[in-house]
Amino acid sequence: MSFGIIHRFAGGTQEQYENTIKVVHPDGGKKLPEGQTLHAAGPTNDGWLVMAIHDSQETWEHFRDTTLVPGLAQVDNGLPGPPEEISFEVYKFQTG
Repeated sequence: MSFGIIHRFAGGTQEQYENTIKVVHPDGGKKLPEGQTLHAAGPTNDGWLVMAIHDSQETWEHFRDTTLVPGLAQVDNGLPGPPEEISFEVYKFQTG
């Protein structure tokens, strides 16, 4: 079952997001990590929001533990953390 994750970074900016994504996504942020099928991000009234859909909770946890958390520690001027996190099993995924 697909698994969704939403991160809200209070005080986060587009510049911090770009700095972060270059480190934690493949090919400098040009590709999605293995197992991730959707990535959306944008400003909110108080910071920055990132939403991702993974093919399973396991692929999310693998990305989080092996790439995201270690990568965040390496980012200069990255998103402030830890973020507020909401996770959910995806009931419906529709595009178009």
